Amino acid sequence: MLSALLVVLSGSSLSGAAFPVPKVEINSVNGKYQFLRDGKPYEIKGAGCSDTNDATLKRLVAAGGNSIRTWGAGNETEDLLDTAQKNGVTVQLGYWLGHVEHGFKWNDEKTLRDQRAGVRNMVRLYKDHPAVLTWALGNEMENGGNNNPALWKEIEVLAKIVKAEDPHKRPVLTVVAEMDKNKADMIQSLCPSLDLVGINSYAGLATLPTRLKEFGFTKPFLVTEFGPKGQWEVAKTPWGVAIEPTSTEKAENYRSGYVNQIKGSAGWCLGSYVFIWGSKQEETATWFGMMLPTGENTQAVDVMTEQWSGKPPKNRSPRIESFTLSQTSASPGSVLSAKATASDPDGDPLAYEWHIKAESNDKRTGGAAERAPATVTATKGGSQDVFNAPTEPGAYRVFLFIRDGKGNAATANIPFLVK
Repeated sequence: MLSALLVVLSGSSLSGAAFPVPKVEINSVNGKYQFLRDGKPYEIKGAGCSDTNDATLKRLVAAGGNSIRTWGAGNETEDLLDTAQKNGVTVQLGYWLGHVEHGFKWNDEKTLRDQRAGVRNMVRLYKDHPAVLTWALGNEMENGGNNNPALWKEIEVLAKIVKAEDPHKRPVLTVVAEMDKNKADMIQSLCPSLDLVGINSYAGLATLPTRLKEFGFTKPFLVTEFGPKGQWEVAKTPWGVAIEPTSTEKAENYRSGYVNQIKGSAGWCLGSYVFIWGSKQEETATWFGMMLPTGENTQAVDVMTEQWSGKPPKNRSPRIESFTLSQTSASPGSVLSAKATASDPDGDPLAYEWHIKAESNDKRTGGAAERAPATVTATKGGSQDVFNAPTEPGAYRVFLFIRDGKGNAATANIPFLVK
């Protein structure tokens, strides 16, 4: 999902290189797959993260996570690997492959040669860093009508380059958006050098293992992105904007997907990376982040902490039981009211904050960076808010942020139209 750009780097001074490089392999016994790291079973309990901040990875480790995934390599990669190594976290190091919607041409030989050189350069730079767990080629590059043999043949070329350049022979994968039979067949027939496949799956995660079996897919796999239902998978308003689930509803998606599909497919699914350890503006500023833009944990962090570590966090996030808006179509300046019912599992007092924001007018595809819309008004108060609709006609959302004062929060929003 997340868009990134590879920066070709020079130099190879890595503080992590002072440590021995663990042997990483995929073992198969009686048809059951398993990651081994220095001969010991290693289950990936990971999250998408390119943040080099030491505190960010410490939060992941405290929650029971052990790995992060990047979508590309760039000037921050060395610091990220070193910070990961310092915290005992491994890295699925990604290389961002071209997308046709961004102008990439998979049938242009010069373009392909340049991309091959970039992959080769990345592996040479980071092959001796002990934090590298796997090499991941691309992210959803088959989207945009480009799921064809030429792409998968090139993925095979790139996988061979990685294997030739990495003396430690760590596993190589590619990352795709969901899976259908045509894609599964081409990967299995045209990419024999791939050791496994990463699959980004949101609402589709509920049926992913079943579909893979139906397609006759036999390679081991990782779920490389999962979380709430995406904006392309939910109901829309009459004026065409996606209706975002509450943070409590999203938490159930994390739980059910992880317990029933990821853990439920152990021996075939070798682990997972939630999307995303932090926050990101995509459709809204709250849709995909496991944390608010202001840094508080949401209930998704509670769920993954319990699944990764076997126990809930010491202090848990508020829960939203209901959230309503008096009307979703209003005249300019008219009075609206919103109301929520929420609770805190630890009995913490809750603070409520209400924001009116314009609907984003910078919605992009493929996870590309988006500009956050402006906040029209922001008020603090109780579980109910009475406010005037903006005077400018257009699409808006009323956002609710509930905080417990201990680093945890809940959030929800409802779209409305001023006309």
